[in-house]
Amino acid sequence: MSDVVVAVDAMGGDKAPLVPVAGALEAAREGIGILLVGDEGAIGRALAQHDHVPRNVEVIHAADRILSTDDAVKAVRTRPDASMVVACRQVHEGRAGAVISAGHTGGMLAASTLILRRLPGVIRPGLAVPMPSIAGPIVMIDGGANAECKPEYLAQFAVMGRVLGRDILGIHDPTVGILTIGEEAGKGTDLVLETYELLEGTPGFIGNIEGRDIPKGKARIIVTDGFTGNVALKLYEGTAAMIFHEIKRGLTSSLRGKVAGALGMSVFKDLRRHIDPEEYGSAYLLGVRGISMIGHGNTGTRGMANGIRRAAQGVRGDVTGHIQAGLAAGD
Repeated sequence: MSDVVVAVDAMGGDKAPLVPVAGALEAAREGIGILLVGDEGAIGRALAQHDHVPRNVEVIHAADRILSTDDAVKAVRTRPDASMVVACRQVHEGRAGAVISAGHTGGMLAASTLILRRLPGVIRPGLAVPMPSIAGPIVMIDGGANAECKPEYLAQFAVMGRVLGRDILGIHDPTVGILTIGEEAGKGTDLVLETYELLEGTPGFIGNIEGRDIPKGKARIIVTDGFTGNVALKLYEGTAAMIFHEIKRGLTSSLRGKVAGALGMSVFKDLRRHIDPEEYGSAYLLGVRGISMIGHGNTGTRGMANGIRRAAQGVRGDVTGHIQAGLAAGD
C-alpha cells in the first residue's frame, strides 16, 4: 500500500490528459499512490497507450474542467465537478495528501485557497517557485499568486520559504533576501522598506538583493510581491532558453562546433538538466492545509513526474506542519 497519495488533475495542461497521465504513471511505478481526476473516458484512452498500469493508480471521474479563458474564482465556486476542484477535494477530505495541476493557474490558486483553506495565521498563501542558481536550488516567493502585497505577507513568505528550502530542497539554514533595486537598506519601494524592518534580525535574513544576485544564489530564499516575482521568473526562464538556443546554434553551425559538441555532450546535458524547469516540476502554493502544486501549462512528462515526486516528498516531510510551527515560532 502506498504511504503517500497524490491527486492529479488529469485534465490540466496543454497536452492533457496524455502528459499528466504519463507523468503520474512514472511516479506511480516508484510507489506513490495516484488519483487521476478527470473525464474517465479520456483518462482511460490515455492509460490504454501504456503497457502496464500499476495497481496504485485509481481514476476518479470529474465531468467538467476549468479552461484558461474562464473566470477563476467564479468557475471554482460554481462548477463543483471541474477536475481541479474535485482533485483539491480529495486532499480536503483526506483521500490524498497532495494535489497537482498544470491547468488554469488562477483556478488552481482559487481552488486550493477556497477548498483546502489557509493554515491558521496565514494571511495569504504564496507561490514558491524552486529555481536553479550557481549556489544550488533557490526559492522565489511570491511567484505570482498575489500581484499586490503588504509587508506582513512577505514576512510570512520568508518563513514558509525557509521551511520549503530546508525540508524539501535540502538547503541547510537558508538565507533570505528581499528583491529590490539596490543592496542598501534604504533602497526600494515602501513595501520593500517596511518588509526590511519586519525581517531585520529574523533567522537567515541577509538584507536586500538585486536581480543580478538571483542566479548567483546570494540569497537562497527570495521574497517579493507576485507581480515582480512573476516578471523575474519569466525573464529567468526566457534567458535560460536563449542561452541553450545560442549554444545549440554554435555547436551545429560549423565542423569545429560539432566536434566540440561531441566532446562536451555530457557536460551540456548536465547543464541543461541543472537549469531546466522540468527538473523541479511545479511550484508550491504554501500556506494552505495540504500540499498544492501548480505546474506550467506546457509541463512535460518529466516535469509532471518530478512535480508529483516533490509533492510526495512534501507530504512525507510534513512541510505543512513545519510551516505552521515555523509561523507560530516566528522563524
